[in-house]
Amino acid sequence: MQPYYCLRERDREENLHSLRRRHCHNSTPQLRARAREDRELPPGSGVRSRTAPLLPVEVATTRQRRIGNSQPATMAEAAGPTPLLDGLPDEISIWEILVRLPPKPLLRCRAVCRAWRHATSARDFLLAHHARQPSLPLLFVDADDQSSIDIITYDQRAADKLHSVARLDAPSGVSLRACCDGLLLLRTWNKSAPSLSICNPVTRQYAPLHRLDGFRLLGMYPHSPTGQYRLLLYLAPRFEDDAQRGSYVFTLGSDQQPRHIAGPDAKELLYFRGSTLFRGSLHWHTDGLIMVFETTVESFRQMHSPIVSDHRNGDLFETSDMLGMFSLNAQATIVDIWVMQDYEGEVWAFKRRVELPIAEIMVQFQNSGDCWELMPASCYGDVLLLAKFDDDWLLQVDIDGKLVASLHLSFLRPTRLRLKQSLVSHNLFMALEGYVINSSPFI
Repeated sequence: MQPYYCLRERDREENLHSLRRRHCHNSTPQLRARAREDRELPPGSGVRSRTAPLLPVEVATTRQRRIGNSQPATMAEAAGPTPLLDGLPDEISIWEILVRLPPKPLLRCRAVCRAWRHATSARDFLLAHHARQPSLPLLFVDADDQSSIDIITYDQRAADKLHSVARLDAPSGVSLRACCDGLLLLRTWNKSAPSLSICNPVTRQYAPLHRLDGFRLLGMYPHSPTGQYRLLLYLAPRFEDDAQRGSYVFTLGSDQQPRHIAGPDAKELLYFRGSTLFRGSLHWHTDGLIMVFETTVESFRQMHSPIVSDHRNGDLFETSDMLGMFSLNAQATIVDIWVMQDYEGEVWAFKRRVELPIAEIMVQFQNSGDCWELMPASCYGDVLLLAKFDDDWLLQVDIDGKLVASLHLSFLRPTRLRLKQSLVSHNLFMALEGYVINSSPFI
């Protein structure tokens, strides 16, 4: 008598032969030929039919064999993925081409495919992209009915020198107060009381800042030891011997109240044009000296400034990795430019005297030649002056005193700020109450 398992094997083979015979009626001639060969195999012969289905153990073995055979292909894909651009390695297409694009064209590139979106969304790429962006003079334009403002950069090398970055709804009025690493600090008026808010005009992130009632802004800076962004504030005294008066530091994205810091009374800094962030410190040009706030240790100190006479409206700016200063004479016709050649030694050098082309301006633009505002700027290594005449004209004057460009735009308002656009998303926004993205007040 045959063992039980032999009978079971014979029954299984007979059932399989029956299934194959029924299947061969609808199969190809090749399959029918294989089926005839299978029928000639004796049951229990141990020879696997080419058309016989696999047992569960054989399925698992075959699956392991297929996985093993596919490992070289998987390793090859990992070693050499499909490049973003045919014929170019990703080191070139990502780190030499895409990283140089302006923010808006780069955002359009993300729509090409998932691989492009992934490559251009990595944080290390976004930081490198931000580092390559030019630092451009920042302006804004009020709407005719003052219900909105356009945030604009000025690029002297572009064919269209004025470039709109974002538009904000501003029914109560908005002013640009500070700028740092692509973040823009705004002051708005709500029910006649000013308030501060923070935004990134490129990523369209926005959040109001609370807990700052009664504080006045002195500057904004990155705190390198912690990676945080902070505001330097001043709390004016409510009465003569108010113990709470003085300078404070507020961390953006924190739920803590502003923190008082020791130091000299910084009230006088409120009356100057604003701070200049250079070498990680905030600088103000005051009467006869430069006040410095070292952001790492968060303390004040003083520096020498150039000695100038018969000049007014002195202000600081950055040029060619040096701290620069300009001063305008009382008649608003001559600009003197100085640079600090040795920052640690506080050594200043006179760079250039620029005579504004007042006569040419009066004839060409038919105005009085009164310069309302003058902003120095250093773009692409060149020093230029942006002069605001009357209410509609913005003029660019080079360091030789030549009028090289003129722009006519109603309600155009220059600022002393510079914007270095950034697509980096900051977590501080999500920690702020009232945070929105791509929503009001953005239009």
